[in-house]
Amino acid sequence: MGDGGRRWHLVVPVGGDVLRQERLTHDLCAALHEAEDVEVGFVVGQAATEPGHKGAGVGDVALWATTATALARPASQVLITAIKEWCGKERHRKVEVTYDGHSVAITGRPDEAQERMVRDFLDKVGHGQSGGPEGGGE
Repeated sequence: MGDGGRRWHLVVPVGGDVLRQERLTHDLCAALHEAEDVEVGFVVGQAATEPGHKGAGVGDVALWATTATALARPASQVLITAIKEWCGKERHRKVEVTYDGHSVAITGRPDEAQERMVRDFLDKVGHGQSGGPEGGGE
């Protein structure tokens, strides 16, 4: 996060299957490493504590990501586009993206309603801590 970018929280929900979640999260991490001006890493310190929960004590696997702010197009759009491309590889993939208390789910087969929700989400987070949209607005 040395670029002064924004910090995002990414979770690949899979219904409690910790091994599948870990595999998919590692795959998402590798895909995001290839995206331009996106830094990504694993969230440390989260643990599932419910006894009897599949993978109890192992914890949910989540990623953090940051985006550079000096791009021709908004950095948040670069991150969201990379996540959409990753989800599009399999239709059942889903990523929950959270920033500054706002969140949205991105799936492999988005419909018009989900696309509208993603645009609304980006509008909300575009006015976060930086005081304005990252790319100057559209």
